[in-house]
Amino acid sequence: MATQMPFKDFGEEVVRAENLRKTFTLSRKQQRLEHTDFARKVAVNGLSFSAQRGEIYGLLGPNGAGKTTTLRMLSTLIGPDSGDAFVCGHSVVREPQKVRDVIGFMTSELKLEGFFTPSYLFDFFGAMHGVEKEALSARKKELFGRFGIDRFAEVKVRDLSTGMLQKVSLVVAIVHDPAVVIFDEPTNGLDVLTAKVVTDFLLELKAMGKSILLSTHIFSLVEKLCDRVGIIIDGKMAADGKLTDVCAGRNIEDRFFEIYRAVRGESV
Repeated sequence: MATQMPFKDFGEEVVRAENLRKTFTLSRKQQRLEHTDFARKVAVNGLSFSAQRGEIYGLLGPNGAGKTTTLRMLSTLIGPDSGDAFVCGHSVVREPQKVRDVIGFMTSELKLEGFFTPSYLFDFFGAMHGVEKEALSARKKELFGRFGIDRFAEVKVRDLSTGMLQKVSLVVAIVHDPAVVIFDEPTNGLDVLTAKVVTDFLLELKAMGKSILLSTHIFSLVEKLCDRVGIIIDGKMAADGKLTDVCAGRNIEDRFFEIYRAVRGESV
């Protein structure tokens, strides 16, 4: 197991994953859907990578590759079977609360209670993170205005559009101004206008010196946003590095399929 290091010793390295492994037990139905007789599935298998301060790092891979499982381990929502990861110097295994204090995690699967309003939820999560009332009020004004939520601040969540709900989920995830922002499929299910708002904001966060990790299967999103990329296939890291280096003079889509075929032993 890796030895914990203080954040100052990481230099520009903000996230480091070391040999993460995660398996799940499959139900009979899941085995049929997976076309397998095995009761255990290895979702992530010895995954290692690092992300730097002030950059956007993308995990690229097909559905079922292990992207979401990896981000959930980094966010301390689930624990690894083995290995560890460090976020701002804190171990996700031994110091999960300290990790939660410095990250914001957003997923399209986030469910907000429909009875409450965006204003109430923002205040609730802000209090959970220990944000002082004055600072919380100022941050609410800034973010609600930035995303046009102010006009819907007192509308119940169940009455919001899908796009507005996604914006509310975003501001709730970053209510405490985290150093690291983790997004699982940030534009999944969004209309083009809301997707543009979200991607533009990710670039703004990067310009502010935040570190952003995102998972996606969309090649154009990687090319637009990411400084570095890790290609995950069958739970393993098939390629990792600066986007320009991984692409090797080609576009990311062509390069991905070249790597995919090589890993699967298929002819190029």
